[in-house]
Parts: sequence; C-alpha cells; structure tokens
Amino acid sequence: MIRSELLQVLAKDNPELRADEIEQVVDIFFDEIAQRLAEGGRVELRGFGAFSTRQREARTGRNPRSGEAVTVPSKRVPYFKPGKEIRERLNK
Repeated sequence: MIRSELLQVLAKDNPELRADEIEQVVDIFFDEIAQRLAEGGRVELRGFGAFSTRQREARTGRNPRSGEAVTVPSKRVPYFKPGKEIRERLNK
C-alpha cells in the first residue's frame, strides 16, 4: 500500500472528513513517528508493533563499480518489530 491508497481508504471510511483534513492527520502521524525516532526515542503502537533505531558500526565497504575499498561511517537506522497480533495474522 502506498500513501495515496492509505488516504483513499481513510476517506472512504470517514466521509465526514475532507480530503485535506485526512491528509493532514496522516502527515502529523508520520511526522511524529519520524521526529521521535530522530530524537533517539521509540514509538510503540499496541497490537501493531514498535519502531526504534539501531546503531550500525563503521565498516569497510566496496565500491561496486570500481571494486575499491571505501569507509562506510557508523549510522543509526530505523528498525520495526511487529507486535504479537500482526505476527499471528501473518501466520494464520
């Protein structure tokens, strides 16, 4: 599902809301998750899962075009751990 499909489903399920209101709610929702992760926090949605970040250490990689070694700096990457209800739905 892409963002526009999500907006369409929400609009269908909430006819009392205008399209721009639905888009604003979705924007706020995703912006808040991203902001919390950027601050190093964690976002837990009960029954769905938890978003957090993990630290990747610096390493030596390879340039695929030239084959030369390049240094890849350490960085934080997003991580999602699905909740119990999601795992159960996937394995029915």
